[in-house]
Amino acid sequence: MNQLVLAVAAFVGTHFLLSHPLRAPLVAKLGEKGFSGLYSVIALATFYWVYVAFSGAPTGDYFWTPGESLWGVASLLMLVASILFAGSFVGNPAMPTPNAKADAAKPVHGVFHLTRHPMMWAFALWAIAHALVAPYAASFVLTGGMFLLAVGGSAGQDAKKAKLMGDAWAQWSRNTAYWPRLGQLFSVGALPLVAGTALWLVAQGLHLLQ
Repeated sequence: MNQLVLAVAAFVGTHFLLSHPLRAPLVAKLGEKGFSGLYSVIALATFYWVYVAFSGAPTGDYFWTPGESLWGVASLLMLVASILFAGSFVGNPAMPTPNAKADAAKPVHGVFHLTRHPMMWAFALWAIAHALVAPYAASFVLTGGMFLLAVGGSAGQDAKKAKLMGDAWAQWSRNTAYWPRLGQLFSVGALPLVAGTALWLVAQGLHLLQ
């Protein structure tokens, strides 16, 4: 368990450090490509550490017994998460692309009707869903770390993008929401709904094979 706590802390901590206070000085020294390479290596290494530590952590007692209704709630949360994740790759100004300002100037579209941080909230919903159906200590360490990274990362991304993009991000922020507006789910369009549902079905099938 101690290894898992350290691994999750390293994964979450290095993401925050490399995405915010250390990004600018490292980019200045290594360049964008060098920084991206370093970021990827550290992310993969710490993620592997999390995987190994979680695999070896004791399951222990469950804090509650997940019934069919709770599994249903978790499954619905994962469907929404899959839709958000699938749609997050289409015209997302939060992505580090040269088209970010142009994307922010477009009318709100797709999953951005729900939130301007669809990928982050997909991970947050994944964390909540898995905590509900796997309510033991090691699971809470893992899912709690992922939730913190997703929600805190969204706030940090707002601050970073406001500095980098100025008025373009300010306008995008006014037109979109930080917290997901789930009532707008069926305003996202066909592509995220179809792609997200397909992703959810694949994940469901993989879980059944385990």
